[in-house]
Amino acid sequence: MYIFLIILIVIACLLLIGAVLIQKSKGGGLASDYSQGNQYLGYRKTTDFIEKATWSLAIFICVVSILASFAIKTPMNVSSIKPTVAPTSAPAPAPANVPANQVPASK
Repeated sequence: MYIFLIILIVIACLLLIGAVLIQKSKGGGLASDYSQGNQYLGYRKTTDFIEKATWSLAIFICVVSILASFAIKTPMNVSSIKPTVAPTSAPAPAPANVPANQVPASK
């Protein structure tokens, strides 16, 4: 689920980059270049559409980012410290080859 949401965010980001690059500062953009030949939407409607698409994509990215943060599976208070075993009270066995009255030399 998390990977699917990340893919949606990346696609929306690429579309948002395209929408912002199409716009011209001060409200011109794509509509100013094709205003005479564009009789279906007209100048004003093209600008409105690009602006609405920009805002919609930005809101979509924010909402999906928040949803993606909830989709991450977090571990439930699992400790990485392993419990140690308490030492036993039995004495350590003596070395087999060393006589009982000699102490082994320490290095």
